[in-house]
Amino acid sequence: METDASNIRLFAVCAPGLEPYLAGELGLPPSAAVPGGVEFSGGLEQIYQANLALRTATRLLLRLGSFRAEAFWELRKKAARLPWERCLAPGQPLALRVTCHKSRLYHSDAVAERIAGAVADRLGQPSPTSKAVEEADEQPEQLVVVRLADDVCQVSIDSSGAALHRRGYRLQTAKAPLRETLAAGMLLASGWDGAAPLIDPFCGSGTIPIEAALLGRKIAPGLQRNFAFMHWPDFDASLWDRLCQHAGGEKLQDGPAGMAPVALQASDRDAGAIQASRANAARAGVADCIEFACQAVSAIHPRGRGWVVTNPPYGLRVSANQDLRSLYAQFGKVLRQRCRGWRVLLICPEMRLLAQSGLEFKVLGRLYNGGVQVLLAAADV
Repeated sequence: METDASNIRLFAVCAPGLEPYLAGELGLPPSAAVPGGVEFSGGLEQIYQANLALRTATRLLLRLGSFRAEAFWELRKKAARLPWERCLAPGQPLALRVTCHKSRLYHSDAVAERIAGAVADRLGQPSPTSKAVEEADEQPEQLVVVRLADDVCQVSIDSSGAALHRRGYRLQTAKAPLRETLAAGMLLASGWDGAAPLIDPFCGSGTIPIEAALLGRKIAPGLQRNFAFMHWPDFDASLWDRLCQHAGGEKLQDGPAGMAPVALQASDRDAGAIQASRANAARAGVADCIEFACQAVSAIHPRGRGWVVTNPPYGLRVSANQDLRSLYAQFGKVLRQRCRGWRVLLICPEMRLLAQSGLEFKVLGRLYNGGVQVLLAAADV
């Protein structure tokens, strides 16, 4: 795989609903997105840069190849022709994720066995194999993703390792933590300019303000972690170092040189959440530009005009929780009294809850938070 290659097929995976924002990060129109992500082409530099800088992607896959297979012998023979040596060393441990849909070869374990055999045929040495674990904190094995659909087998190599939402800064969490990729998607959807004041009055463990600080300071989200591509045979350490130097890496702990602090306010009535937020922000190197406070939403004090981006508490049964409806009513009242001219964006599973705020929210899309489908909604105060 040459450094200047530009025809390698890549697929950036993301959570449902984040596809148009991921396409925007890649400089592509929303129409370039497909369910589950965005496909594009590039070489080593694009692989490194995407892992380093994409804020809404879950992982980046390299499309190693695809072929038709209706029998197991055919599957192994054709898979052995793929250029596994691009990304694997002989005997390297593999984690296999196999899905089969409307294909003659429907037994995923048997497919995984043939793929492992094909790797051994190509590289001359068998590799220890295991089933992939999506939520693993670390990914010691190289992940191989195999999808059989309508008798066509597509083989992909994961370049990311642990999922990209694992930035490395969030070691402490509050209740119902928001994934970093979802927080970044909310910020991109809000239209926040990266410099204007931004408030999160339900900050939890601080994910939204920390992602906002990274975005505002133009600090790449992947600077504090390792990636699977670093173990590929042709890993270009000098290229990686150059990309990191232009992504805020040298000044991560103090903030990029010459970059003014971003005006961010984050609060929560839970003292433990604020303690976790401060610790996470310090690890991310952005504690100096976030003002944390342990307080109720009624105590916020906006400065100037800006954005409110937040993940307020919500329940699945609105009618059974009068306190929750009161919270949204109070939230809306505070916004109308103190945030005139501000833009508000939040996620919530129920329009009935949003209606309690007294604001006219417009639904921008649907996302998933903790397995629950939520509305991405915005309003002008």
